[in-house]
Amino acid sequence: MDESNSLSEVEKLKSLLQSADLPANLHDKAAEQIERIYLTLKHGGNLAQLDITAKYIDWIVNIPWNKKTDDILDIAHAKQVLELNHFGLEKIKQRVIEFISVLILQKKGANPELRRAPNIFFVGLAGTGKTTFAKSVAEALGRKFIRIPFGGLSSALDLRGQSKTSPEAEPGMIIRALRRAGAINPVILLDELDRITPESRAAIMGVLIELLDPGQNNNFTDYFIDYPIDLSNVLFIATANNTNNISTAVMDRLEVIQMPSYTDEEKIAIAKNYVFPRYIKEVGLLPENIKIDDSVWMKITRPLGFDSGIRSLERTIEGIARKVAYKIVKGEGTSFVINDSNVREYL
Repeated sequence: MDESNSLSEVEKLKSLLQSADLPANLHDKAAEQIERIYLTLKHGGNLAQLDITAKYIDWIVNIPWNKKTDDILDIAHAKQVLELNHFGLEKIKQRVIEFISVLILQKKGANPELRRAPNIFFVGLAGTGKTTFAKSVAEALGRKFIRIPFGGLSSALDLRGQSKTSPEAEPGMIIRALRRAGAINPVILLDELDRITPESRAAIMGVLIELLDPGQNNNFTDYFIDYPIDLSNVLFIATANNTNNISTAVMDRLEVIQMPSYTDEEKIAIAKNYVFPRYIKEVGLLPENIKIDDSVWMKITRPLGFDSGIRSLERTIEGIARKVAYKIVKGEGTSFVINDSNVREYL
């Protein structure tokens, strides 16, 4: 890139910065950086610094500093969403409805910026509905939903970002989540807190305390952005299979909701009314292409003995739908009934 191209890049950065809605101090700080680059390039300086600054400006102008989605503050709507997305689990639904009620009261109260209800922490075995419930809370409130997987997270810098001095530096997962959401008040799912690698657990727990603590999260600093961002409007929801490796300080900032295992009857109802219709649609079948006799649901629900969640049940039903799709494409027919005599062929 020659000097005139480089200087026109600098002009582009200037106009990008001008059109962005940023905190005043950050705007001034970024404008100073651009000015320094401009002077460096005029005197034959290197281009590496221009790339780093361009990346930095791209990030800060795309963080939704002041953009919010409007909350749906309607308990009837919240109940409807939960009924639509979940079968049974009445106690869990009631607990979530109470949580949303507190948020509604706070928002409609004399001080709408009042601190929200404690962060929810869904704890339970795989496939018991932890992530689905978190999504339902976001849907009930009309908020954006972003998931941050903690499985195998190897460093606190994954959450907090790296200093922008190195060309490979990136913001952490929290800032990336906000950019993806395009709003400063999403629901962020901190998924599988029990799966953090042991060597980085203490440092990551330290960052979690800051994220979940109302006294600290209005000034969260990502090392790459290097400017405090207010996360007090974010709704954090956490999940884990168990709480053994989670520090007491983090547990103090979370309200545990224990997810029960499903009974066989509940699983059959979920399979018939939720999972089966969903996979028929996803595979591209029509309801008339595939019927399952009532007598075989137990075999489908428990092909390998007891399982607490519905993860393996979902895989089994997806497999059945795929086999039927294959038979239709092969020209073996257009309507298939799965019954006691042929169920083994599909499982």
